[in-house]
Amino acid sequence: MIRIVALGGTPRVGSSTEKALALACRAAEVSGAQITHFNGEYMSSLPFYGGPGHSADAGADMVAAVRQADGILIASPGYHGSISGLVKNALDYIEDLSTDERPYLHGRPVGLIATSFGHQAAMSTLLTLRSITHALRGWPTPVGAAIRTTPETFDENGEIRDVGARMQLELVGQQVFGTAGKFL
Repeated sequence: MIRIVALGGTPRVGSSTEKALALACRAAEVSGAQITHFNGEYMSSLPFYGGPGHSADAGADMVAAVRQADGILIASPGYHGSISGLVKNALDYIEDLSTDERPYLHGRPVGLIATSFGHQAAMSTLLTLRSITHALRGWPTPVGAAIRTTPETFDENGEIRDVGARMQLELVGQQVFGTAGKFL
């Protein structure tokens, strides 16, 4: 069984970022992946990494899931042209894997999703996620999804209306599943 950890969202339940991530997760799941999801609500509960309130137990379940993962999906909203502090803080917890035999995200495909009201912020957020993935020794999938979101982007069931955006999100999920376990 291919294990994929999905990480992303905002403090707002049902955000466009979480909806986009859910579509990529669904594509990986249909392909046969087991998904473990850490959403905005979970990330909001994490203390700042290394700051007041941080302990060895903080984020331990997320760190353990990433440690066992064959692939990762990360989604962030574009805040002022970059990733959100919420997502960045959650990614900082991957530092706990620095001394593992397979450190950080070494040898794992990482599918990246950025959502934003504007194309420019979505693209710069996606590029930031790619840079962080490289710094954590992960392998960004060839396709990343930079999705422009408006109140009309998703229907009442959380389905994306834009066929091209749906294809991007599905391909991100499929590429993580398809390349999991292929890297050293």
